Amino acid sequence: MTSYEALDPGALRPRLPSPLRPAEDERFARHGVRLLLKRDDLIHPELVGNKWRKLMPNLRTAAEDGRRTLVTFGGAYSNHLRATAAAGRLLGFDTVGVVRGEELAGRPLNPSLARCAADGMRLCFMDRAAYRRKAEPSVVSALLAREGLDPGAVHVVPEGGSNELAVRGCVELGQELRGAAGTVAVACGTGGTLAGLAAGLGAGQRALGFPVLRGGFLGREIRDLQRAAFGGPAGEWGLDDRFHFGGFARVPPELDAFAEDFEDRHGLAVERLYVAKMLYGLTALAEEGLFAPGTTVAAVITGGPEPHEPQEPHTPHAPHAPPKGWNT
Repeated sequence: MTSYEALDPGALRPRLPSPLRPAEDERFARHGVRLLLKRDDLIHPELVGNKWRKLMPNLRTAAEDGRRTLVTFGGAYSNHLRATAAAGRLLGFDTVGVVRGEELAGRPLNPSLARCAADGMRLCFMDRAAYRRKAEPSVVSALLAREGLDPGAVHVVPEGGSNELAVRGCVELGQELRGAAGTVAVACGTGGTLAGLAAGLGAGQRALGFPVLRGGFLGREIRDLQRAAFGGPAGEWGLDDRFHFGGFARVPPELDAFAEDFEDRHGLAVERLYVAKMLYGLTALAEEGLFAPGTTVAAVITGGPEPHEPQEPHTPHAPHAPPKGWNT
């Protein structure tokens, strides 16, 4: 049976704190800016980066409560679903992945979902209207009943893994970066990593998030997450939503070319759906002169590329606008 002792992080040999390495890049250097890469992608080969930091607190809580089944949510190419499935295999949890899009149920599994299934995750597909209501208790109860799951044995993890437990887990990321950089940048899907990162940073530091989805909703989500985790705002943070390139899973040629160039410059395999957008945005801000000469900025590398990452048709993104103000 899964136990708290079985979830000793040392048993999985994580690399913590993750490495912080300088990156010589003239696009920053010519503005007097020093770039650092926070290599969270090197924490663990299967529970990579922010997935380690967000999942481990949830897994410990589930084990302490005697809940041996994890139920969570994601799209057809969800990094979070893959990480949860891997965690279940490594640590002895049963896993159920609720996939957005009932129409996918009758189709062959894509490489991402096939990996989940190979790791033992039971996949169930939810129609998109119901999926939008996935946080409602009545929808969750109906889902568990449909799948024959005992609510008392289930630990529900929200989409992207972002809840108050995950946010507290990401505080350590900020603590590892205290004093290292004035600005710390991270890609944002559901906002949990940024919410915890900002809380862990020290005085005079700020976290900058680059949303990978359209909509402009993420600021509210981050404030709600911090309220749940800490009782109110924590740390200084901001968002720049100009660099989503049309939305999630959109990788136009401009972004792909940038990522390939960054790989050549720094010997780093760049994940396209999150990390590339953050690095592109951070480079653009350096070129715009947002960072004062003598500034150090750190980019959190939250994951590495997966094979067969999707590339949806390009929708032109909005032209660059002046940087948004900071939230405190």
